[in-house]
Amino acid sequence: MNFTADAPPGSRPVPNLLAAALALGVHVLFVLMLVFGVSWQTHHPEAVMVDLWETLPDTPPPPAKPRPPPVKAPKPEPATPAPKPVEKEPPPPKTPDIALEKKKAETERLKKLQAMQAAEEKTRAEAAKALREKQQAEQKRQALLRQMEEEDLKQRVAAEAAANEARLARLTQAQAAANKRQAEVASVMGQYRDQISAKVRGNTRLPDNLKGNPEVRCLVKLLPTGEVQSVRVTKSSGNPAYDDAVVRAIEKSSPLPLPSDRDARAAFVPELSFVHRPKE
Repeated sequence: MNFTADAPPGSRPVPNLLAAALALGVHVLFVLMLVFGVSWQTHHPEAVMVDLWETLPDTPPPPAKPRPPPVKAPKPEPATPAPKPVEKEPPPPKTPDIALEKKKAETERLKKLQAMQAAEEKTRAEAAKALREKQQAEQKRQALLRQMEEEDLKQRVAAEAAANEARLARLTQAQAAANKRQAEVASVMGQYRDQISAKVRGNTRLPDNLKGNPEVRCLVKLLPTGEVQSVRVTKSSGNPAYDDAVVRAIEKSSPLPLPSDRDARAAFVPELSFVHRPKE
């Protein structure tokens, strides 16, 4: 305990006596509780007597054991309140250093600003990286599409070239076949024109006054069998007697020889343009 220096000398022993009396009372109370508690919980065993019997008699029920009287707990003595300790006055607060606080606040602000700038730089870098990756992916996709388009175009061009070559080959083959066929038909037609001319020349009676090698052109209508239906002069030789002699020779030569080939026969039937010269 702390006492001030201004307290009177006669008042100092009173607190010591109160404390001693309070401690003594607490110890006495503790001893009494121990004694009563041990004696209440301790029981001495009773003596047992044994009798021997030949037969068991009727035994009355045992009397009920009396309950021990309840132990009264001692009343606790009122506790003497302890004296309140003297509170020490807190030390006066230190005057804060304004410059140091400002510097500390400025440092914290700069740290936060740098952290924000670093976060923004990181965000911008990540966004730029994502944009570059997206652009690279788009470029790869476009390159792949162009490659596919080029390959498709090459395939189409190759297919068209092959088709054109095949078509040209077919056309060439068809043209060659047509030319061959045309040559064959022309050959057959020439052979039968010569045969018709020879037959008509054999039946022609030329006039006595015929001079030179006059040409007469006649249109001859024929049946599919070669029979002559009519003869008409389309270009006169200038000598009516010679013209009439040729007409009569054509009619006398009926039926005229015709080719069996259908294409060659089409040049003779139904109309034949016949040219006759006496010296050919």
